[in-house]
Amino acid sequence: MTSDRSYPAPIRSPENQPFWDATAQGRFMVKRCKSCRQLHWYPRALCPFCQGDTEWQACSGVGEIYTYTIMRRSTEGPFALGYVTLSEGLCVYTNFVDCDFEKLKIGAKVKAVFKASEGGVSLPFFTLV
Repeated sequence: MTSDRSYPAPIRSPENQPFWDATAQGRFMVKRCKSCRQLHWYPRALCPFCQGDTEWQACSGVGEIYTYTIMRRSTEGPFALGYVTLSEGLCVYTNFVDCDFEKLKIGAKVKAVFKASEGGVSLPFFTLV
């Protein structure tokens, strides 16, 4: 299913600007702690595991569906939301786009795709491989 939806622009800050710069180039970034070396999502300045400083790291942008739901009753038509477990082990919340929602299933392989928001910033979503 192709998505013709419009998406609101994200709130950008100096802390998350590297993430949005990467999405403009079709790259998905995550944070890694400089102390304990754990990857984490959602990106933030301090590690949620040890409170250490973090740094940006490129991510493959591929994974598999952990869980999902299809919202069939919406003024803009059906849409699908869910969690994806990235190959790096992180679990991210996302929208599924540009695919047949009836083919979504737990364990299905997915990859990141990027779509422009109303403000022109590229937003990450996932689609079936």
